[in-house]
Order: sequence, then structure tokens, then C-alpha cells
Amino acid sequence: MYIYLDKKQDTMKTQKTILYLFCSITISSAFAQSDTVQIKILNTDTQAAEKNYNKGISYFVAKKFNEALLVFNEAINLKQDFEQAYFNRGVTKMELKDNIGALADFDKSISLTQNPESFFYRAQTKYAMENITGAVEDYSKALEKRSDYPQAYFYRAELKFDQKDYTGAIDDYTQAIKLKPDYAYAYNDRGSAKRQLEDYDGAIEDYNKGLSTNPDMAFTANNLASAKRKKGDFNGAIADYSNAINKKADYYVAFNNRGSAKLDAGDVQGAIADFTKAIELKTDYTYAYNNRASAKYKLNDFKGAVEDCNMAIKINPNYANAYLNRGVAKELLRDELGACADWKKAIELGEPKAKGYAGDCK
Repeated sequence: MYIYLDKKQDTMKTQKTILYLFCSITISSAFAQSDTVQIKILNTDTQAAEKNYNKGISYFVAKKFNEALLVFNEAINLKQDFEQAYFNRGVTKMELKDNIGALADFDKSISLTQNPESFFYRAQTKYAMENITGAVEDYSKALEKRSDYPQAYFYRAELKFDQKDYTGAIDDYTQAIKLKPDYAYAYNDRGSAKRQLEDYDGAIEDYNKGLSTNPDMAFTANNLASAKRKKGDFNGAIADYSNAINKKADYYVAFNNRGSAKLDAGDVQGAIADFTKAIELKTDYTYAYNNRASAKYKLNDFKGAVEDCNMAIKINPNYANAYLNRGVAKELLRDELGACADWKKAIELGEPKAKGYAGDCK
């Protein structure tokens, strides 16, 4: 029998980042010349609307979102067809987590100008509201209006990735990279999509390109290491996990993953040290407790393995793999009833490997 290492901790994708786009308005006066100078007076409401709009931009840049909202409201009250104000008020509402209000503003902006940025941000809002289909449609509409829009390709790819359409995601990441050759996040996430398709060489190539474009991306070094580990290059993986940790000293995921690679390479004590460091950095890190239990098992420290599984289960009572591992360790401590109870619980929680252990249980 052997105890199972949890391998679900590779951080493959970037977190989604919103890029805010602002439109500026130039206020101008028109003059006509004849025998006498006649001055065309600007509509005072329009002037006031533009003044409030520009003030709103200043507030937004200063992260004073409530103040920005108030003056964008004033601008729109004074100028009902003020498309840029609707757009930027929508972005402000996104910051204030008012997704319904943001959606209404982007709808209005689109009705006035079919602005591709409004389709893009409406897609972002729909994603936040878990309307994935609507988000994909709006990213596509943004691309119809503006074909050279790398961010729209990137975020549409993110949604395809989430839906496990890895081939479609790769196509969109590739388009984003063609338009923006230094798009480090797109290289990283295309690499992760290739990893899902078991194209580890392609993934390694993309992760390296991402790092060459932005050497500070610790998560890409972590992902590169995980691709190498998939290929059985444990020493290369350990080196790249170490690189990730050098870039981000509190990177508990990389400590956990390096521990896994060390365990693969036969360095059990080194693995335990890394799992322990991951737990120090994140005390509720269930994966590291479960993985440390696996390492302790290899040292015949079955009691220590049970204790670590206990902690993992205490943090997450539905952690099937920890029940499986605790059952294996309990069996070797001659606690057959406890082992069977744990394996049955693991089966109940959907862990198929437990069925092979629970066959003799009554």
C-alpha cells in the first residue's frame, strides 16, 4: 500500500486584471468672423457636464470612487447623451461592486456609440455576474468592432480555458500574442492550456517566453517547474520552484510544489521541510498537511501521517484524499476499523482509489 500525494496545487492561470480606459474631452470655442466679431456661446449645461466629467476622472484616478460616482451622475444629468460619462460611470460602479448598475451604464454607452471598450467592460461585468455565455458574446462583439484588441482575445481565452475548451483558448491566446508580442500573461496562460492537453514541451516553451518578457512573474516560474515535473525532470522542476520562491519569498504554493518534486526525487526530508514551510506561511493549507503526511508515511512515521491528515480534515471535512491517506496510515497502526471508516468516507466523497482499499471492509 502507499499513501497518495495531492497534486492539485499547480497555479496555472493568472488572476484576471481589469485595464481601465478613459476617454478625454477637449472643450473648444468656435468663432465666426464678419464685419464684427460674433462669439458663439457654448451651452452652459454642456460646459458644466464636461467639467463634472473631468472632475470624475480625477477622483477615479485618486481611487475616490464614491466621489467620482457623484460627479459622473451630475455630468449625465446635465448631458443625457454623454457616452463617455456613462462608460466611466460604469467602470466606477464596477469598482464599487455595483454590477447591475455597471451593466446598465455599459448598455447605455453601447446604445449611443457601439464603443468596443463598452462591449469589453460589459463582458467583464457579465463574467463577474457569472453570465459566462453573455461575457463570451460581448468579448466577440468587441472584436467585431475592433479586430486589433489583444485584451479581448485574452479574456475570451480565459473563459474558454475555464470551460475546458483548451484548443479554443490556445487560438485566442495566440491572436492576443500576435497583436501584443510582449503579452507575458498570454504566454503563461497559453502554456497552461498546452499543459492541459499534455503538450509539455509547448508549455515549457511558452512559460520561458513569458519569463523572458517579464522575469518577475513568480507564478510562471512555478508553472514552468510543474511542466518539467510532468516530464519527469524533477531536478529541473526543483530548480524552477526555487526560482519562483526567490522571486516571491512567501510563495507557499511553490514551497508545497517543490516539496512534491523533492518527494518524487527521493529527498523525503527535504520534502518535509518544504511542506512545513508552506504550512508556516499558510496555516490552513490543507494540501501541504496531506502531502507532509505522504512524506511521513515514507519514513514509516505512521502516527505523524495520521496527525497531519487529522489537521487537513479538520480544516476541510470534505477532503477525500486526506481520508484515503489517513486510512492507509491507520491500517499500518493496526486500527482496521478506523481505516475502513476513513476509506468508506473517501468513497462517499468521490475518491475512486479508496475502493481498492475498502474491499475487505465489513
